[in-house]
Amino acid sequence: MPRQSFLLTRPAAASERFAAMLRESFGPELAIVISPLMAPVFLHPAVPDDRFDALILTSETGVEAARRISAEGVDLPARAFCVGDRTALMAQEAGFVAISAKGDADALIRLIGGDPTARRVLHLRGADTRGDIVQRLESMGLHARQAIVYSQQAQPLTAEAAKLLAGGLPVILPLFSPRSADLMVMAGPFVAPLWVAALSLAVAERAAGLHPDRLTVATQPEATALVHAIECLCAAGSRT
Repeated sequence: MPRQSFLLTRPAAASERFAAMLRESFGPELAIVISPLMAPVFLHPAVPDDRFDALILTSETGVEAARRISAEGVDLPARAFCVGDRTALMAQEAGFVAISAKGDADALIRLIGGDPTARRVLHLRGADTRGDIVQRLESMGLHARQAIVYSQQAQPLTAEAAKLLAGGLPVILPLFSPRSADLMVMAGPFVAPLWVAALSLAVAERAAGLHPDRLTVATQPEATALVHAIECLCAAGSRT
């Protein structure tokens, strides 16, 4: 088990799931502080009045927004193309027929573009997003529309997290999104040495503003790959 502490900044439920993965890898006594940097605010936009073949869902929060919209009586497509397995699982639990791209926005676009039964698609997304999914699908000849169904409200670091970041021991900081990295940069600078594990190169680019002592990037944009990246990060730290 590493002697460093972990700081998890995803929403509480997602952080708890990732904490369980870390404890399975490193041991039950792992020191973990959870301080969500964002909290979802669900919006009530006018969903495009059209007949769509499928939804596009790129986050767990997007799935929850879709569930809420459907519960309000809006007729949404039964099928949902999802960016990854966790999003697909949640979409399935919400009653959609979920198809996982098992990757990132590029994989999702390839999946949708290769399906001849999905020519009319609706992306339910957050106010802050990357990948230009709708624009790229339209350039491929698809009828693609979008609705902004939630925003992520920034949250301050908790007192426990601030104390951890003011200490002298390294803090292992997994980051899952460019915006999370941006919010951490805005909250800094920090005294504690930061060991950053980024989900993707895009996240790592934003995290550079934290001036981390160590930085690693997951080989795939998924939680299991990020855990493996942290294992390598800790192993390298133990040799120095």
